[in-house]
Amino acid sequence: MAGVKERAVLVLEDGTVYHGYAFGARGKTVGEVVFNTAQTGYQEIMTDPSYHGQIVVMTYPHQGNYGVNVYDMQSNRPWVKGFVAKEFSRIASNPRAQQTLKEFMEFYGVVGIEGIDTRALVRKIREGGVLKGTIAHASLFGDPQHAFTPEELEALRQEAKAWTDIDGRDMTPEVSTPLPYAWPTLKSGRRIVVMDFGIKHAIVENLAALGFEILVVPGKTPASQIMALEPHGLFISNGPGDPSMPRYAHETIWKLMGLLPTFGICLGHQLLALAAGGRTYKMKFGHRGANHPVKNLLTGKIEITSQNHGYAVDIDSLKEFKPTHINLNDGTLEGMAHARYPVFSVQYHPEAAPGPHDALYLFRRFLEEVEAFHGATGLPVEKQRADGHGV
Repeated sequence: MAGVKERAVLVLEDGTVYHGYAFGARGKTVGEVVFNTAQTGYQEIMTDPSYHGQIVVMTYPHQGNYGVNVYDMQSNRPWVKGFVAKEFSRIASNPRAQQTLKEFMEFYGVVGIEGIDTRALVRKIREGGVLKGTIAHASLFGDPQHAFTPEELEALRQEAKAWTDIDGRDMTPEVSTPLPYAWPTLKSGRRIVVMDFGIKHAIVENLAALGFEILVVPGKTPASQIMALEPHGLFISNGPGDPSMPRYAHETIWKLMGLLPTFGICLGHQLLALAAGGRTYKMKFGHRGANHPVKNLLTGKIEITSQNHGYAVDIDSLKEFKPTHINLNDGTLEGMAHARYPVFSVQYHPEAAPGPHDALYLFRRFLEEVEAFHGATGLPVEKQRADGHGV
């Protein structure tokens, strides 16, 4: 019957059931259920490879209002396992829109659900931590108005429970570029190598705007091959999964430590800490949103930041790095700098896609570090290799 919405459910691994309505591609999906507090930026969130394996719940009630366009893509496709909102808009009220969110999700096969009590779901995650869940649409059972039976709901719960946890998984090979490539730019400046563990387009665009010549390589590229490209700097990208698992990355980054000015963001921040002997841990529900307050310990200023991470660096495990930024909500580490080398990182996303622009200065800082390092009369490479580094 026209105008009647198809039924759908979200079933969590603990048996909690949320009844709602189908949206996006029809079908079923399983993943880790997390929430994001941003009011806008649903397209950037969906196409951020760091969300690979996750069903994202948006706390802001209305999603899809301004549609979708090719310019806001953060990768070549959505990576979320599923998408949840109180209400999705069927129309796009923006002159930049090229598709509605519904068309976008249907084209890329993203399964969604709307009409559930998202406030109750977010409260549950905040109090108990992230859970795995299954979204299922009624049409899977042959009738858009199918009433899910207790047996069917239990089967969906078991499916969620059996899904492989993100904790303990290296998911970066699934999102990293399979082959090296040069980012197109009209400028020709200092050459940097980007280790791609699931990088967002906006990050590379900010680096390109500073005049860098950018070579993007797979995350598994060894240190010897990176140095053979004769770079002036190294960038370590964001990405999904457990940062303790890609041990090949820890080894590569350790070998390059001090040989190149280095900047890491999000997963890159965590990999730097692990390479230097630090520890990471999984957070209860993580930081995901565009309004997280961070204090810059070097200037005393407060930045409103965009964040997306479920793991954090144990601040007490830092040896060679010094804290530079702290989260004002929970005191977790948000930034660090090496005590001797031009190596620094932040846990949050300074590229502001989506989110505020408070932290854009970090890209300029990276350029300044590269210029200072290579503007010196003699590079301290031999001393650094004598310290046990090298390729």
